[in-house]
Amino acid sequence: MFSHVILGARDLERQGAFYDAVLAPLGLVRDPDESAEDGGPEGIIWVLPGRRWPQFCVQYPWNGEPATAGNGVQVSFAATSHEAVDRAWAAALANGGSDEGAPGLRPHYAPDYYGAYARDPEGNKLCFVHAEGLDGLTV
Repeated sequence: MFSHVILGARDLERQGAFYDAVLAPLGLVRDPDESAEDGGPEGIIWVLPGRRWPQFCVQYPWNGEPATAGNGVQVSFAATSHEAVDRAWAAALANGGSDEGAPGLRPHYAPDYYGAYARDPEGNKLCFVHAEGLDGLTV
């Protein structure tokens, strides 16, 4: 299990609006305490309500260089249902993301693996998945 995932952002406002829309169907909300100063660059954090961990973050890179999407990098989000996968994927496409694979069963991964794939406006690859055993990772 991870504690937090951080993706670099070139346009923090655009990325924030994108992830607000995409993560809502998955039960993630902006951290109300995100203003805590850690000495790093500006960023935005999403969490499950009432929980500190795990966290998903977008922020300007620490080194001051422009953010770039990682080749071979994918962030996968657990969903509570097929419908939540569908809504997150649709929100990604409606908010400036691009299609990397429509929602559907992917039995080559597991018989109950229902997933969808998209890229955020800055090219980061995302997966939304519902499968047995992921229920403890979602609201």
